Amino acid sequence: MAKAGDHKGTPAEQAQHPSAFVAWLKELGIIFGAFLLLNSFVLASFEVPTGSMENEIMTGDFLLVNKFVFGGTTPKTIPFTNTKIPSFKLPALWDVERGDIIVFIFPGMREETQATDFAYYLKRCIAVAGDTLQIRDRIVTVNGKPFPNPRNLKFNSAMIRPPGLSDPRIFPKGSGFNEDNYGPVVIPKKGMVVALNAETYQRWDTFIKREGHRVELVNGAVRVDGSAAASYTVERDYVFGMGDNRDNSLDSRFWGFIPKESVIGTPLIVYWSWNPDVSLFTIGDKLSTVRWVRFGTLVR
Repeated sequence: MAKAGDHKGTPAEQAQHPSAFVAWLKELGIIFGAFLLLNSFVLASFEVPTGSMENEIMTGDFLLVNKFVFGGTTPKTIPFTNTKIPSFKLPALWDVERGDIIVFIFPGMREETQATDFAYYLKRCIAVAGDTLQIRDRIVTVNGKPFPNPRNLKFNSAMIRPPGLSDPRIFPKGSGFNEDNYGPVVIPKKGMVVALNAETYQRWDTFIKREGHRVELVNGAVRVDGSAAASYTVERDYVFGMGDNRDNSLDSRFWGFIPKESVIGTPLIVYWSWNPDVSLFTIGDKLSTVRWVRFGTLVR
């Protein structure tokens, strides 16, 4: 005699269970695939880790980033790792313009051919390929015209570093510039030809390596990919990025030009904001730092 709970159903009923599980897996796969497509090509979330764009964008802001406008890409790293993988990028709808706030792949510190760790950075585009940029006593000019100050431009110190006071951290190496008096420099443009010799070698060494070539100085002569070279032809377009918080921003003044193809999007809106220095393990304290006034703030 059968006991309660012994009934296992007819063969047809039993066959339905794995079918239902497979259907659930398919639905989950569709949802996950749609999320990946949306995150890769249309919109992505970006948490701001530093104060280089204050007070336009605050440390601890969470931004929705429009990736579609500059050409969305498939993931560039294996999820949750820094391991790079081949990626595909859609054509951009329009070019990066002066004044745009951009999210981009960090190219590396001044003397790094590539960044030690894969990371996204956030800055304001100040100049584009072919522009001549100059900073004099903190006043930025592009092609001889003053660059409009961002609405939340910020300096933490009243002290202006005078011309000729060289900062050894500044790009390019040996330039003699500082962050308040910088340039003039021409933002590299595809097809631009730069002179190579013992004097200009330091300026273009890392740049040429980032474009995928071997460059060295041998007995006072520059060699590119093993051959003597008196000039180099730039292979990509670049932009120049700076933080609105000018005294608290490591940007193109310190580590160089940003390949335009590395720009992945522009932020649209703040959808969440809190103090990143408070641990999630003290959730009550963490929630008390939520900046409700930041919710819905448009970024520009």
